[in-house]
Amino acid sequence: MIKTPLCDLLGIRYPIIQGGMAWVATPELAAAVSNAGGLGIVGAGSAPPEVVRRMLRRTRELTDRPFGANVPLFTAGAEAALEVFAEEKVGVVTTGGGNPGPFLERLQRAGIRVIPVVASVALAKRVARQGADAIVAEGMEAGGHVGDVATMPLIPQVVDAVSIPVIAAGGIADGRGLAAALALGAAGIQMGTRFICTVECQAHPNYKRKILEAHDRATMVTGGSMGHPVRSLRGPFVRRFEEMERAGASEADVMALGTGSLRVAMEEGDLERGSFMAGQTAGMIDDIPTVQALIERIITEAEAALHRAASLLSD
Repeated sequence: MIKTPLCDLLGIRYPIIQGGMAWVATPELAAAVSNAGGLGIVGAGSAPPEVVRRMLRRTRELTDRPFGANVPLFTAGAEAALEVFAEEKVGVVTTGGGNPGPFLERLQRAGIRVIPVVASVALAKRVARQGADAIVAEGMEAGGHVGDVATMPLIPQVVDAVSIPVIAAGGIADGRGLAAALALGAAGIQMGTRFICTVECQAHPNYKRKILEAHDRATMVTGGSMGHPVRSLRGPFVRRFEEMERAGASEADVMALGTGSLRVAMEEGDLERGSFMAGQTAGMIDDIPTVQALIERIITEAEAALHRAASLLSD
C-alpha cells in the first residue's frame, strides 16, 4: 500500500486530496472522498457564513473521517468563512488566491492544519516561512484559477525549496499521475476535475457530459490580460469572455459577465451561460465511477506504475 508522511499528517489512508472547488465540492462529495480513504474538501468559496456552517455540519453527518474546507482568499466573505472554519474546528483548511499568513495563527490555534495552494516557488517559500503545515503546488494544467508554470517543472522546484510536505496538483487524474508526483518528490496529490465525474458529485449532468466528451485541447485559459487567468472547457460563455477580453472591454464589464457563471454551470448545467471550469485532464476522463472505486483504481494503477519503474533498474 502507498503511504507517505502526508497520510500521517492528515490521518488519512491514501495520499489523495480532493480539490475544494466552489459550488462543486459539496458535503456529499467531500464525505465520499474521506470515507474512501482520501481527504475530502468542502468548497466554501463565495458562500455566506451560515451556509458554510451548514455544509461543514452536514459533512460531519456523512463521515467520521478527517475532512477539510477551502476558501479562495480573494472572494467576498473569505474572512468570515475562515472564522467559521475555526469555530467548527475543521481538521484541514486549504486556501488559494492570496496570502494566508494573517490567518494562520488563528486557524492553527484551533487545531487546524493549514495547506495553502500556490502556483510559484516564491509563494511556496513565503507560506512555508509563515508556518503552513503543507503546500499544494498547482500547475497551470489545473482547472479554475491557474498560474503560469506547468506541474512537471513546478513540483520538483517547490520540493527543493521547502521542508514541509508538498502535494502535487494540476494535470493529475489517474494512478500514473500519482506515481509521477511521488517520483518528483511530492507527498501526495490533489485532484479536482477527476472528482467531478463521480457518482457522488452533485454537478449537473451537462457538466459531467462536457468533461466526458472533452479531448486534449478542449480547455482554454481566459482572463490572463486582467491578471485572473481561469481554465475552463471551451463553449459559448468562454468564447464571449474571450471576445470581450480581446476587444479591450473594461475589467469590470468582463468580470460582471463571469459573476455566477460557475454556479450556473454546476447547478443548472446551462450550456450558454455556464463556465464549466475543468483542467486539461478532462481529455483523460471517460467514465463516472463511485468515489470509492475511483480511489481504489488510482492506488492500484500507481502501485503498478511504481513497480514498472522499479523493474527498469539494474544492478
